[in-house]
Amino acid sequence: MAPRELFQLRIALVDILPPIWRRIQIPTSYSFWDLHVAIQDAMGWLDCHLHSFRLVNLRQERLVEIGIPDDRFPTERETLPGWETPVEAYLHEGWPMALYEYDFGDRWAHVVQLEGRLPARRGRSYPVCVAGERKCPPEDCGGVGGYAHLLEAIADPRQPEHDDLLDWVGGSYDPEDFDPTKVEFDDPKVRWKNVFAGDL
Repeated sequence: MAPRELFQLRIALVDILPPIWRRIQIPTSYSFWDLHVAIQDAMGWLDCHLHSFRLVNLRQERLVEIGIPDDRFPTERETLPGWETPVEAYLHEGWPMALYEYDFGDRWAHVVQLEGRLPARRGRSYPVCVAGERKCPPEDCGGVGGYAHLLEAIADPRQPEHDDLLDWVGGSYDPEDFDPTKVEFDDPKVRWKNVFAGDL
């Protein structure tokens, strides 16, 4: 069923300048799993690491973590399953921000900001990426510090690691390359089945 109302969100990587960011529109009916998939696709990540959302529940005055619960690695906070948790229940005008972390090794932190609600346009598919700047860092490049080193090394042929790192990123890498019209979004239900098929 086509959505009637949307959330417009701005997602920005933390501690990287010039900023790497995206503006997306998602149905207000989305779960946090659906939002996770949309962020992965909009940013350009490959969804091959764990993730979590952290938000403040104002009514209960506590920090809430949403993602993939794992009983083998308990944390101080309960992790709510993203596929069962509506975005609208926690991200709203009263608390319009969340922290989204991807890859607990590289620790890519993103600020997710709710910019507002708007009506869906008839005949248009959602989610959609409407704006953004700069290419997403490569997976497994070592977080913010590793990414900075990568950019320095591939920009300077005199760097000892220049050739190896350039080969590692596929022969070329333009950090400014991003076109919102080329973003393609996967079906979050299909992604969920692909990720959890072996656990069913």
